[in-house]
Amino acid sequence: MSAVDRVGAEFVASARSFLRRRTAVFFTFFFPVLLIAIFAGLIRVQPTGGGLFSKPTGYYVPAYLAVVVLFTPLSRVGSEVARHVEGNRFEKLATTPLAEWEWLLAQTLVNVALIVVAAVALVVALLVLGASFALSPWLAAFVVVTSVLFCGVGAILGSLADSRDGAISMSNGVALPLLFLSDTFVEPSLFPAWFRPLLDLSPLTYFARGVRQATYAGGSVLGEFVVVCVLAVAFFALATRMLPWASE
Repeated sequence: MSAVDRVGAEFVASARSFLRRRTAVFFTFFFPVLLIAIFAGLIRVQPTGGGLFSKPTGYYVPAYLAVVVLFTPLSRVGSEVARHVEGNRFEKLATTPLAEWEWLLAQTLVNVALIVVAAVALVVALLVLGASFALSPWLAAFVVVTSVLFCGVGAILGSLADSRDGAISMSNGVALPLLFLSDTFVEPSLFPAWFRPLLDLSPLTYFARGVRQATYAGGSVLGEFVVVCVLAVAFFALATRMLPWASE
C-alpha cells in the first residue's frame, strides 16, 4: 500500500467518524451561520462612525471566516490527538506502515474539506444578508492554507494536553484571544498605540488582512499569503515531530 493509499484510507475513516457525531456536525456548520445572523443581521452600522461594527458588513468578512478557520481545526485536531493519546492509539499506529505525517495529513485534509464547506455556507449567508464584497480566488486560497496552519497548531496543543478536556480548553484559550486580537472584529485603531505592533504576531492577522484586501479593500495580498504559507509549513512540520507516535 502506497502513502497515497494510506492517507486516503485514514481520510475516509476520519471523515466517517466525524459524520457520526451529530453534535460536532451541527456546531461545525451551523454555529458560524448563527454568528453571522446575530452580528451581521441584527447589528447595524453605527451612523456616527467609530466603535465596534462601525464599518459595512463586507469589512468583517475575514472575521466571520476566521471563526471557521480558527476554531474548527484547533478544537477538532487538538481533541483528536488527545483522544489517540488517551486510548494509546498512537502506539498501535506506530506498529503499522502509517507514518506520523501521513496520519496528520489525513486529519488535515478532512478538516480542510469541512472548513471549505462551512466557509461556502458563510459566504452564501453573507450575500443573502446583503454584504458587499468581491468573490476573489484568493479567498479560497487563504481559507485552505490557513486551515492547514491551524490544524498544525491544534495538533501541537493536543500533543501537549493531558486529556481531551485539556485539549479543548487549551484550544479555546488560544482561539478566543486570537479571534479578537488579529485585525478581525476589532479595528487596529481601537487598540492602544503600544499594542498595535503585537497584532503582527498573530498568524490570523495575515489571514484577515489578506482576505480583506482581496474581497473588500483592494490591494496586493501576496505578502500576507506568503507569510501564511510559510507558517502553515512550519506548524505542520513541528506538529508532526511532536506527535507522541510511540511509547518512550
